[in-house]
Amino acid sequence: MSPAPEPPGPVVCADARSATDSPAVVIDVARWAALAARVLRTEGAVGELTLNFIDRAEIAELNEEHMGGSGPTDVLSFPMLDDDVPAGVPELLGDVVISPAVAADQFADHAGTLDDELALLVVHGILHVLGHDHAVESEAIVMRAREVELLVAHHWAGPPPPGFRQTHA
Repeated sequence: MSPAPEPPGPVVCADARSATDSPAVVIDVARWAALAARVLRTEGAVGELTLNFIDRAEIAELNEEHMGGSGPTDVLSFPMLDDDVPAGVPELLGDVVISPAVAADQFADHAGTLDDELALLVVHGILHVLGHDHAVESEAIVMRAREVELLVAHHWAGPPPPGFRQTHA
């Protein structure tokens, strides 16, 4: 009998937005944490991940500070993988932050629905934490394919819906 697979580790998820940021966008923290946990399990990642939904202004500050960007973006990932973690100490995989306000602004020209946009951003952010990138086209092709595979398995439970796009229109 083979040992049971190791669980991916906790996903700490929070809706850390102010009441005025994007009140029309309801965030089901448990749902997005569960999606994140399933993605981590599928990817064989073991360790803790934080997933936070934050204000447009806060993600704009993080974008400028860490990426040199200007203005708000939809998702940022901060990998923390460390090969020197002592035995018995839980590994911190990293942090993913998402702006529901930006997702609400762009979903119609991107994933098609707000629900699919948020799911794509969760998966996209996690893949970045796990080392995927899209800086060059060959990496982008691999990352986009993996996003769709994970969304098919853990979000839609079937093929992508008509109108779903991973790149902006």
